[in-house]
Amino acid sequence: MPAELPHYDVVIVGGGHNGLVAAAYLARAGRSVLLLERLAHTGGAAVSEQAFAGLPARLSRYSYLVSLLPWKIVDELGLRFTVRQRRISSYTPTVREGRPTGLLVDQADPARTAASFREITGSEREFKAWQEFYGMTRQVAERVFPSLTEPLPSRAELRRRVADPAAWTALFERPLGESVERYFADDLVRGVVLTDALIGTRTWAHDPSLRQNRCFLYHVIGGGTGDWAVPVGGMGALTDALADAARAAGAELRTGCEVTAVATDGRTAEVAYREGERDHRVGARRVLCNAAPHTLARLLGEAPTEPAPEGTQLKVNMLLRRLPRLRDRSVDPRDAFAGTLHLAESYRELAAAHRQAEAGRLPDPAPSELYCHSLTDPSILGPELVAQGCQTLTLFGLHQPARLFAAGTTAQAALRAVLAPLDAVLDEPLADCLALDEHGRPCLEVKTPLDLERELGLPGGNIFHRELAFPYAEATAGADVDNAHTDTDSAAGRWGVATAHPAVLLCGAGAVRGGGVSGIPGHNAAMAVLTE
Repeated sequence: MPAELPHYDVVIVGGGHNGLVAAAYLARAGRSVLLLERLAHTGGAAVSEQAFAGLPARLSRYSYLVSLLPWKIVDELGLRFTVRQRRISSYTPTVREGRPTGLLVDQADPARTAASFREITGSEREFKAWQEFYGMTRQVAERVFPSLTEPLPSRAELRRRVADPAAWTALFERPLGESVERYFADDLVRGVVLTDALIGTRTWAHDPSLRQNRCFLYHVIGGGTGDWAVPVGGMGALTDALADAARAAGAELRTGCEVTAVATDGRTAEVAYREGERDHRVGARRVLCNAAPHTLARLLGEAPTEPAPEGTQLKVNMLLRRLPRLRDRSVDPRDAFAGTLHLAESYRELAAAHRQAEAGRLPDPAPSELYCHSLTDPSILGPELVAQGCQTLTLFGLHQPARLFAAGTTAQAALRAVLAPLDAVLDEPLADCLALDEHGRPCLEVKTPLDLERELGLPGGNIFHRELAFPYAEATAGADVDNAHTDTDSAAGRWGVATAHPAVLLCGAGAVRGGGVSGIPGHNAAMAVLTE
């Protein structure tokens, strides 16, 4: 490496939350750290922004809930960041015997939840199955979640840790659809369970690749409980706190700097980047990449070793003058929208939507889920909006692959597809409840996978950067992707952050145990550097 180049112990490519976690840990340990971010701000997909002109509402524009973030990272980095639990887990509207009704899951009131299951399904059976199934997943969560911030276990080691052979088989070895169908009989209940296996993932209940199992696992193990929490102040509160911690520890964070190439001789590395109209180079003992592996291959001048990633979701952000009324008058809209409101997500509807998307068509009906951040955390709204009764609404659509939009499907067509099932369960048009920005436009924005690729640099708009991996070192039988190099002869391999190049590590969602807003890959990459 030429001596005249500026040189750091670590250069981090990308200023999303994982890159910031790595920067904070490494700088606190005395390493010289340079973080380079293409955008004008740090935070990546975990940001809070004023999405609608003239209205003081700071929405979590891309990622929006917290589950996988280990509290040890918050404590160890001294972050000023809090979350709030949602009392209502979910509400799923439906029609039974010609009458609008819905399944309500109230985490604080099991009796209320049991009564809702009984009304919808006609017996006690499904609620007992629900308790048994999620009792099993919680036990797995208690055993697996702590391992995510430890050196990567082997498959055999993690299986011993899980301890329950039936749980291991259900979640790690057999398609999730088998367990869903074995535990539950009601089509609506089956769908509510399955949705966590489909978030941002192109898969189905009986997919032999077990993509659905991997996605489901990461959605039910967070915090050792599987609970999803609302970040107080929005997602940007987390990444702002991380950036503050990294800077306070001495890390150098540069925004508006696009990395254009990474070179390595196996021992050290060199990073080229552009800032405005000027090109720069910098040397590093280690490079940590917070971008997708597909992007890293391009930066290294190599051909990708995996298929191009593809996102399969639609994100819609809204600001409402008030919550809309529901046709099911037995539920308060403040309960229905406070948790996850499932739309067109029965088991049969999810299967049909997957088939339609695979055939190149927009699903009809299009499945989605919604929640209202401001019911749990009104701090994201200005006082005047709170006084007026305004609320936010976030919609996440399933089975909306990037290929549909690349082939000509418009964002407006996709929006109509996901809003139709919502309007079908409302007692008034959603359009009548939308707030208007200072230009008189409805407060509604749509993000397709192609938007995420353009705005955030996510290849194909894939929110996980690549196929999710089971959280162990050995390759999964039948998997169609070699998710990462997991040799146990190196610190990077032991922590699940290795690439084919010893001086280049992954610190983003593409690492083993990546995906979601967790900080885990950033933590693990830092630990790999510090234990070399």
